[in-house]
Amino acid sequence: MEALDAIFNRRSIRQYTLQEVGDDQIEILLKAAMYAPSAVNKQPWEFIVFRSHETMQHIIDGHPNASMLSQAKAAILVCWDETRAHDAGYGPVDCAAATQNILLAAHSIGIGAVWVGIYPRQQRMQVVHEIFSLPDHVQGFSVIALGYPAEQRTLPNRFDKQKIHLEKW
Repeated sequence: MEALDAIFNRRSIRQYTLQEVGDDQIEILLKAAMYAPSAVNKQPWEFIVFRSHETMQHIIDGHPNASMLSQAKAAILVCWDETRAHDAGYGPVDCAAATQNILLAAHSIGIGAVWVGIYPRQQRMQVVHEIFSLPDHVQGFSVIALGYPAEQRTLPNRFDKQKIHLEKW
């Protein structure tokens, strides 16, 4: 799949089939995440892969927009280590790039995925901190629900020339 095809055609998928997502597919997604750019190449990200429906239910209980985890076959918690981030504020930016790479890679290999926002909501960050027993210097950024798509989403036209400014506003 070409890069532009993945960018233009990827959609957030929230409904999944019963087919399991294999370890080989998860490794591809994590490899893609680790090839994301990061400030000063510090790569402060950490990843927790989980398949436990009990864990997913705990996240659903503490997050008002995580119901798609009830159908997910796997999920990835993207975190950053504050001691390895370039400076304050860079960890979340680096994790956003890693999260986007996971979403694009998932689409390119036929896996449905959706970004479940954690950061910057303190209550959500606390929920994942407790569920996953994160060290104090590690912060949760996003959960990515994964599964083979049981839905097809239409492609909206998001290109808006009104939002483009040349040279200055």
